Amino acid sequence: MKLLVYGAGVCGSLFAARMHEAGHDVALLARGERLTALRRWGVRLAEEDGPVRRVPVPVIEHPDGGYDLITVFVRTHQVDAVLESLAGVRGDVLFLLNWAAGPEALGAVIGHERVLLGFPATGGTMDGDVVRHRKSDFVTRRVAMPIGEPDGRTTPRLVRIVETFRSAGINAKAEPRMDAWLRTHAAFEVPLGQAVYAAGGPVVLAGAPDAVRGMLHRIRQNLAAMETPPVPRAFAALRALPQGLLVAVLRRFLKSPIAVHSGLNDPSPATAAELDRLAEQLRAPAGAR
Repeated sequence: MKLLVYGAGVCGSLFAARMHEAGHDVALLARGERLTALRRWGVRLAEEDGPVRRVPVPVIEHPDGGYDLITVFVRTHQVDAVLESLAGVRGDVLFLLNWAAGPEALGAVIGHERVLLGFPATGGTMDGDVVRHRKSDFVTRRVAMPIGEPDGRTTPRLVRIVETFRSAGINAKAEPRMDAWLRTHAAFEVPLGQAVYAAGGPVVLAGAPDAVRGMLHRIRQNLAAMETPPVPRAFAALRALPQGLLVAVLRRFLKSPIAVHSGLNDPSPATAAELDRLAEQLRAPAGAR
C-alpha cells in the first residue's frame, strides 16, 4: 500500500513506523522542527521509560501526487488547513482523530466519496523528539482501532483497509456507527480534557473530588443531548450508575499510568484549542453538522 501519514505527533509517528516496518510504501508528513528532527534521526520510539529505537520512515513536507490511502492524525482545530492541502491530492482519506462535526464538513472540501472516519485508540507523550508510548499500543490493545464508512456500510475498501492494518499487526476493526462513536467520545473527552487542563494534570484532578463530580455532570449532560444512543453502549453506564461509584472509578483512572502517560497530561495551548473546537462541534445543532 502506498500510504501518506499526515501528522507526525504521537499517533501518526507510531502508525507510520508500524506500517513502514510491515513493508508498506509510507511517507510521513511533518513540518517545522519536527520535520528537521525526523529527517535527521527518523522516527524515534521508546516503550515508556525503555530504550529508544529508530525507524527510518521517509519524511516529506508537502503531499504530492496520489496515494492508495491518506491517514490524517492531527488535532481537531487543524483539520481545516489539512483539508485545503488535500483537495488536489488523489486518494481515499481516513481521518483518525477527534471529530464531532460529522463527515459532511470533511467531504464538502475533498469530496464525500473519499472520506472515511476512525479513531487511533492509542496514546503516548512526546519527550523532545522521542515518542514514548505504552507497550500495548496498536498491537495488543484490547480496544481495537475503529474505522468506518460515513454511511455505515461495510464496503470493499473498508474491508481492505482493516485487513491491511491487521496484517501489519495493528488491531483494527470495522465500526458501522463511526460518526456516533466519535460524537460519544467527544461527549466524554471534552469535559474530561477541560477538567484535567484546568486542574493542571490528571493526578491533580483526581485529588479534587468536587471537580470530578462537576466533570461527570457535564459528561452526563453531553450524553443526554445526543441525537443517537451512545456508541459503544457501555458509555450509557455514565448516565445510569450511581454518582459516587462513577466518581471513585474516574478518580482511580486519573491516577493510572494510562492517564498519566497520555495526551491528557499535555498542558500545551494546542490541547486547549482542540478541546474548544470539539466543544463547538458538540454544541452545533444537527442541521449545522
